[in-house]
Amino acid sequence: MSSIASPRSMRGSADPIRRAIARCRPHLLGAAAFSALGNLLYLTPSLFMLQVYDRVVPSGSIPTLVALGVLTLAGLAALAAFEWLRSRVLIRASAALEATLARDTLAVAMNRPDLSRVQRAEAMRDFDTVRQGIGSPGVLAALDAPWTPIYILVAFLLHPALGLMMIVAGAILLALAWTNEAMTASPMKRAGEAVSIAYARQNHAAAFAAEARALGMVQSLALRQASERGAANALQLEASFAGSAHGSIIKFFRLAVQSGSLALGAVLVIEGSLSAGSMIAASLLMSRALAPIEQAVGSWRTIVSLRAAYRRLSALFDGAPVRDHTALPAPTGAVQVEQLTVCAPLTGRVLLSEIGFAVAPGTIVGIVGHSGAGKSTLLRAIAGAVAPQAGHVRFDGTSRNDWDAERLAEHVGFVPQDSILFPGTVKENITRFRRPNDAQEAMRLDAAAIAAAQAIGAHEMIARLPQGYDTLLDIGGTGLSAGQAQQVAIARALFGEPAVLVLDEPTAHLDAEAQRAFAALLVRMREARRTVLFATHSTDVLAGADMLLALEGGRIAQFGPIAGAGAEAGPRPGSFISAITPASYRPRKVNA
Repeated sequence: MSSIASPRSMRGSADPIRRAIARCRPHLLGAAAFSALGNLLYLTPSLFMLQVYDRVVPSGSIPTLVALGVLTLAGLAALAAFEWLRSRVLIRASAALEATLARDTLAVAMNRPDLSRVQRAEAMRDFDTVRQGIGSPGVLAALDAPWTPIYILVAFLLHPALGLMMIVAGAILLALAWTNEAMTASPMKRAGEAVSIAYARQNHAAAFAAEARALGMVQSLALRQASERGAANALQLEASFAGSAHGSIIKFFRLAVQSGSLALGAVLVIEGSLSAGSMIAASLLMSRALAPIEQAVGSWRTIVSLRAAYRRLSALFDGAPVRDHTALPAPTGAVQVEQLTVCAPLTGRVLLSEIGFAVAPGTIVGIVGHSGAGKSTLLRAIAGAVAPQAGHVRFDGTSRNDWDAERLAEHVGFVPQDSILFPGTVKENITRFRRPNDAQEAMRLDAAAIAAAQAIGAHEMIARLPQGYDTLLDIGGTGLSAGQAQQVAIARALFGEPAVLVLDEPTAHLDAEAQRAFAALLVRMREARRTVLFATHSTDVLAGADMLLALEGGRIAQFGPIAGAGAEAGPRPGSFISAITPASYRPRKVNA
């Protein structure tokens, strides 16, 4: 499969978040520069008031007033231009983040088998929260906040008492903001977690709406979802009520301080320590100096969500450390499973316990057991779909952890228990959405897709579809029957002629003709010395196996050649394997 292009691997790349920040840095620096210019121009109204009351009114000079008015309008126009430019560069920063980090975020979320479905779904929502938050009022307040000392300095120049009043008022506002954070952080965090779970379950219910409708479960599911949303909304309301109360207090305090600054200015004017123009200017300065703090508190919910999303995003990438892998030769098909233990992610229940066996290249292994015995979990662990808590899966003696995940997937074909297909064409699903770099490579991809379909006898079926291999499929492979979808899934596993096939119930939905094609496929796999591990409940399908692995309660009950399943004393009465008559199978020599 070396001639077929594979997607870019995350391995060996620089830290994606650092790269994204570096890509956004010029835009953020530009926004900071425009904020600096804009905040300087915010002094324009104060200066205008100062000059009007101290120069124009005493002198009665209309030309001076006109000149001041023109200059003020020019300053305000420049201020509006800088605000517009700042918004544009922040939008560009958001676009740069999308271009730099979106793909890596999705790839890491999908490539980490230790994450739950809720966490995977949450990853892109966290990314969107960070991306959209770049231009939020909270970020704008953060860009304006460093200029508060400038306004305080100007107030000190007018009169030290005014500057001191600004400092005290700012300290009180910061204390109120800190109190707001302390009271809202916990309910906001719990609300975010509850909302994520509620959304994940809503999406799951929506994906299987037809089944729910057929089973008469729509109202029951809707009631349950409404209950979960209500619980999440109650937590959000708790945080919102606390935040709105603090917002009202802060707004009251800011208006009171602004009026107080005017009163203090009036006292200073009466005492002759301040001019009337300076009194009005100080009131405007007070309003502007405290505005970023009030704005930050007003958008505190957004700021908290943004911060939490960024932390989760950082943790997502921290959990998938960048590592350069040695380019190992293509595996020959030898598979070793060593003391493999897998637990359920939420409950911690042991699904597989200390599983160990070895398979030589070209061996066909049938895996049997009661429902819940661990067949699917074992196959998913071998394929890399779940992460074990202990033990190793080795290919040609090398642990799966030491292989590049994308490269190893080229040599290990996998069919999950549910024939999961993705939105796209049939050909795209078979070729695993590989993108050709040129026309010649596109022809190789087409040929590989057709060869994979022919190997499982699906070519004629696909050719009869409305647009053949270019037929579009919806989410979950909608548009195909269960048997057709399973054939396409097997063809996808065969794409690129992998050395190992891992198949979970590969014939569950196949008709008699397709099952004969699968039996012929096993013969060809053996002849080509390609290893196959498959789980099944069908004794007919087991007839094509060389070895049998029986699981009970997450442990190996028996393992060996198909006749007798490697147990000299015979199968234990009442076990799953006891239902299979060894005499019904021809003993086969296991390939060395």
